[in-house]
Amino acid sequence: MALSQRLEFRQSQSLVMTPQLMQAIKLLQLSNLDLAAFVEDELERNPLLERANDGTEPPVRGEPQPERAEFSDRDDVGAGLDGGPNDHSETINGTGDGFEPGQEEWLNRDLGSRTEIEQTLDTGLDNVFSEEPAEAAARTAQDAAPTAYTEWGGGASNDDSYNLEAFVAAEITLGSHLAEQLAVAFTAPAQRMIGQYLIDLVDEAGYLPPDLGQAAERLGASAEDVEAVLAALQKFDPPGVCARNLSECLAIQLREQNRYDPAMQALVEHLDLLAKRDIGNLRKLCGVDDDDLADMIGEIRRLDPKPGLKFGSARMQTVVPDVYVRPGPDGGWHVELNSDTLPRVLVNQVYYSELSKTIRKDGDKSYFTDCLQNATWLVRALDQRARTILKVATEIVRQQDGFFSQGVAHLRPLNLKAVADAIQMHESTVSRVTANKYMATNRGSFELKYFFTASIASADGGEAHSAEAVRHHIKQLIDAENATAILSDDTIVERLRETGIDIARRTVAKYREAMRIPSSVQRRRDKQSMLGNALSAPAVPSDRSRDTAPA
Repeated sequence: MALSQRLEFRQSQSLVMTPQLMQAIKLLQLSNLDLAAFVEDELERNPLLERANDGTEPPVRGEPQPERAEFSDRDDVGAGLDGGPNDHSETINGTGDGFEPGQEEWLNRDLGSRTEIEQTLDTGLDNVFSEEPAEAAARTAQDAAPTAYTEWGGGASNDDSYNLEAFVAAEITLGSHLAEQLAVAFTAPAQRMIGQYLIDLVDEAGYLPPDLGQAAERLGASAEDVEAVLAALQKFDPPGVCARNLSECLAIQLREQNRYDPAMQALVEHLDLLAKRDIGNLRKLCGVDDDDLADMIGEIRRLDPKPGLKFGSARMQTVVPDVYVRPGPDGGWHVELNSDTLPRVLVNQVYYSELSKTIRKDGDKSYFTDCLQNATWLVRALDQRARTILKVATEIVRQQDGFFSQGVAHLRPLNLKAVADAIQMHESTVSRVTANKYMATNRGSFELKYFFTASIASADGGEAHSAEAVRHHIKQLIDAENATAILSDDTIVERLRETGIDIARRTVAKYREAMRIPSSVQRRRDKQSMLGNALSAPAVPSDRSRDTAPA
């Protein structure tokens, strides 16, 4: 075969992942908190990017105002946003500032020079505004003296920069509380080192890992020294701290109360039987009667299984919805973006034009050109992100109209492809939009991914059922069951098939375990025990009544 050279033209299309496109994809899947942090970093990094003041701050007189390429959450960003007035705007009454119109004109009037004023008054200004030397000295001393307690360093202040939260004491953490006791309990440096190492291993509930064998190896100490320090740590406040399991935590608290007798020890060592409500075996192991066992169980319930939670820990962040869904006047649903979660930024074009006239170095010009491009692209990416979220949320509300009007039992099966085809987007885009986004509805706040559920076939060949609706149906059946007729998984399958849901028994067991609902055997024990306590409560003699929790 002969080899030859030739020129050939080919035309093809390919998707190139530019840095701007990668940034837009990244912004799409960020939560509102991560997005706010990302925008803050960009504001610090890019000198041409500014935060929009939303009209809350008056413009500085004499300074040129930038041309705003603004991302506004109240613009027409898609279906569901009305064109009404801005919710943040307010009407300012001109007479509410305490000045009459005539007074304001008099204050703004130019009185002329000193000579013209003296000619008008027909006397000198010193004669009109005279002041005795003693009075002037007293007034000067009064002005120089502190006029408020705050000027001496204490009390409240009327300054806007005054922050009352700066005087709030910081929360004491569990680690710092134990470290303070450690400094008093031990004097030897080796014991303090072992104690501090163990304190660092304590979790927020106050527990240590079950296996502390590696602690002796890492510290180069013997296992006996570690156990000795651990025994001292378990006597620290709060009672029950530094335990390795629940039984040890309860035993420490009972020793503190001088209630750890052999019967109580047997009960603490068999907490699994107490969880199963196996009262018969517990009575045999403890060697007590029913009344004493009920008192012992009441004492166990009054103990704290997580003593470390009494101290300050990481605060839980409240979920802030990205989308609001409200009933419309026409019987439909009004979908609206949450303006508080949308960053409002602008590009200062005037600043860039002024810099471009004075900059002479090529490196500086290219730097500010890149800053302008990045700022412009960020504004467009934020706007496109808002439009995409609103479009996906609107389609979800349209697909799941039965859920919003009638409840979770009418949740329809839905996948990403159905929403992507309806709004003419790719499935990956819909997946990124629904990640870490929340919707506030008349039935609570839900993650957008909550509305995408698998389908379960219908027993009569009709419309498929949503998996979440089936879970809700299973929970309703179990909540309504009688203590004398507990529903097994097979019985639940039969009940569901009677309502037209074709489901296997293992699927029912999987959904039940996911909802943390115990098995039928455990539910029968729990409900029969509760029923027995309710029936035997009136028969307890009055002399044995005490402030204890029921068994």
